[in-house]
Amino acid sequence: MRRQAGKGDRVGKRLVLWDIDKTLIDVDGLGAEIFAAAFAEFSGLAEHTRTHAPGRTEWQWFHETQLANGLKPTESCFPRFLGIQDTMFEARRTEFAQRGRVLPGVPEILRHCADDPDTVSSLLTGNTRRNAERKLAAFGLDRFVDLSIGAYGDDHMDRPELVRIARERVQESTGTAFTADTTVLVGDSANDVLAALHGGARIVAVATGLVPTDGLRAAGAEVVLDDLSDTDAVLAELLA
Repeated sequence: MRRQAGKGDRVGKRLVLWDIDKTLIDVDGLGAEIFAAAFAEFSGLAEHTRTHAPGRTEWQWFHETQLANGLKPTESCFPRFLGIQDTMFEARRTEFAQRGRVLPGVPEILRHCADDPDTVSSLLTGNTRRNAERKLAAFGLDRFVDLSIGAYGDDHMDRPELVRIARERVQESTGTAFTADTTVLVGDSANDVLAALHGGARIVAVATGLVPTDGLRAAGAEVVLDDLSDTDAVLAELLA
């Protein structure tokens, strides 16, 4: 059912980029557990200071956790950490479906966007691509988005840069350049809002995460929905 973007395809009027955690699914903190375990193995620290800021890229999360624990980042650190984390994610991938859940309205809106020839639907997430694939696959949602043209937390440390990366991948795949007016980012955190504002996209924020409606508006979101359960209302905002 997923519409793959190809050079001969009819190009959509909208590029919709979805965040994952707390926007599409809630995995009950499992990702953070795995990150912490991987960082402990990477660093060799029996106890370490954890950092918290929803919506960071995994690259930024790792970088800030290193600094918080007095470690000096080098170019080799993040790839080595990702190798450790990847092994742990794979070992625990069945737990995502066991512990997690799909948030209200998500299958319906993703299915609609996947079936709409005027919409290109992919991801903009702080997760690495492999972790994003695992999380969506655990709930059967991976078939609704084109993973190959998304942007991920191992592409760049700064989340606003992911908007540019996703658009470049879409243009390379489809031959069409989407603009700030025709690119929509859907997410639940202040960092999602800032990524859209600084990266060049419209933001449709959803108050399904840790940031309440007022916090999302304070971050700069003009459109804030309670959740994605009203498909018609969500579509109206995506196409506004």
